[in-house]
Amino acid sequence: MQKSHFFHFDNNNINKDFIFLLIIGGLYSLGLFLSNTFVNIYLWKQSGDYITIAVYNLAIYIFQPITFIIAGKLAKKVDRVIVLRLGVIFLSLFFLNVLLIGEKAAYFNFMLGGLLGIGYGFYWLAFNVLTFEITEPDTRDFFNGFLGVLQSFSGMIGPLLAGIIIAKMEANIGYTVIFSVSFLMFICAVVISFFLKQRKAEGNFYFRRVLTERYHNKNWKRIQNAHIFQGLREGIFAFIIAIWVFLITQSEFSLGMFNLVFSGFSLVFYFIGTKIIKPSMRKKSILFGSLILYFSIALIIFDISYVQLLIYAVFIGSAYPIIMIPYVSLTYDVIGKAWKAKEYRVEYIVVRELFVNIGRVISISVFLLSVSLMDAELIIPYLLAVFGTGHIFIYLFVKHIYLESKMENQVLLKEQLTDEKNR
Repeated sequence: MQKSHFFHFDNNNINKDFIFLLIIGGLYSLGLFLSNTFVNIYLWKQSGDYITIAVYNLAIYIFQPITFIIAGKLAKKVDRVIVLRLGVIFLSLFFLNVLLIGEKAAYFNFMLGGLLGIGYGFYWLAFNVLTFEITEPDTRDFFNGFLGVLQSFSGMIGPLLAGIIIAKMEANIGYTVIFSVSFLMFICAVVISFFLKQRKAEGNFYFRRVLTERYHNKNWKRIQNAHIFQGLREGIFAFIIAIWVFLITQSEFSLGMFNLVFSGFSLVFYFIGTKIIKPSMRKKSILFGSLILYFSIALIIFDISYVQLLIYAVFIGSAYPIIMIPYVSLTYDVIGKAWKAKEYRVEYIVVRELFVNIGRVISISVFLLSVSLMDAELIIPYLLAVFGTGHIFIYLFVKHIYLESKMENQVLLKEQLTDEKNR
């Protein structure tokens, strides 16, 4: 066994597909981080209102779960790699349309959001299923951690580079450049996907059966509930903070610097977290990271400045890896131990993403209703304070998940026997 300084893994369990999937994940992250943050700003500069941005993001999270279900059915009929390829192609089409529509993009906000949501749906269904198939329990933490490192590195250089390009170029030429580069990144990801080993599909698509498995499997129900609350936070935080940074500084470069700080700390803590967070520490790690994530909101909702936003970036950049490394691995482990997980792994991934997007849609819908009835600047801090609790609720659900020790398995077995009697 050979060990790296930061990651521990068995080289015998690392194959070419493992590496290619990481490369695709890296290209996806770089292409998206280079431009996606600035799509919200691009739309804001054209419209100047929160509703346009919220509708764009709502469309993403409406079409994403619908596409997940379609992609799940497709993944049972054709090669999973083809589904991955479809996702990257739709993401390429999204950036191509942004380029073609140009300064009228705000008028097509719902269409653009829908196109991006379709791309996300195909891509993440295939990527998550391939992750489940290509990784093993002993390489899963390494894969998730290293992917987190790639995402954080992309989050550092992508927005900063984009901010510099936009600031240096006149009018909207900078936006055209970064959208074009993102388009090329996704084309490269399509090319790399041809090197992945074919994954033949089999069986029928039992979406409803896996959806109702929550009534028979307590762990699966808890993970589903946790993902709703994950989505509640992600829904409005995905665009509000970026808009605030831009409103305060009126500078895309400053937004790039914010993302540099955020992603820089994420990079460091993904390295550290992957090395020190063991399976036995997962629940405590999720709690610790969630508390940091929530209380950091106090830095920006009462009084706000660019310096406070940068400090906020430090805290959330540190907190997310502490939460997500154990949370993602725990989710895959729950799926791996669920009823007929091997046959229905696609369905389990689809249902998981459905619940995340339910949370996101609820969050943005409440936001749209609130800013329609009340002054946006007055109500937004309260919304952030309420929906910011999402990851704390994640802990409240996952703390009751039992998978590892004999005592925990006995508790789980007792719950399952009770459910069997009630079926």
